[in-house]
Amino acid sequence: MFPAEQTCCGQLHLNSGYRDDAAALARRFVEVFGEYDAIVSPSSSCVGTVRELYPQLVPEAARVGARVFELSELLVNELGVDDVGAYFPHRVTYHPTCHSLRVTRVGDAPLRLLRKVRGLELVELPAADECCGFGGTFAVKNADTSIAMLADKCASIVSTGASVCSAVDGSCLLHIGGGLERQGTEVRALHLAEILASTEDA
Repeated sequence: MFPAEQTCCGQLHLNSGYRDDAAALARRFVEVFGEYDAIVSPSSSCVGTVRELYPQLVPEAARVGARVFELSELLVNELGVDDVGAYFPHRVTYHPTCHSLRVTRVGDAPLRLLRKVRGLELVELPAADECCGFGGTFAVKNADTSIAMLADKCASIVSTGASVCSAVDGSCLLHIGGGLERQGTEVRALHLAEILASTEDA
């Protein structure tokens, strides 16, 4: 199910110092999702907010946070699935986002899924664990530093010869995709879920 009444998780508010507003969104999240056995998100940073930070705002959020999963960790770690029958005949590199590395710690779950996609050639990304420079409000408050970090990330991506860069955070992909486009490259930024949804019939 996709509850239509859901809203932003409040990470942006919390990172910007609007703790009361973030707490209100946390309470709404608990109200909307509280009765579900599992809640899956395509955003590792949002999952990190719900699991790690919500309980500090709203104590009752802890019981819900324990049932929130990033897509790849739900498939691989919880359901034991690493082959979803996808077909994506392209050269792909994977950017492990900061939140997926250091907060949700999804490990190699995204890579295990990509390796089982038929037709896909997975190539290693140099300096993969370096931040892309987005960091939510960081990109706004520290624009020059963010742009420099993005330039390094884009250079690493282009060096792989991949036609697609994938990740598990839409915010990072938006940042990277914009950088790659402004540089005039033909490399696309695609979420892991988009690749996993691709089939020969698509």
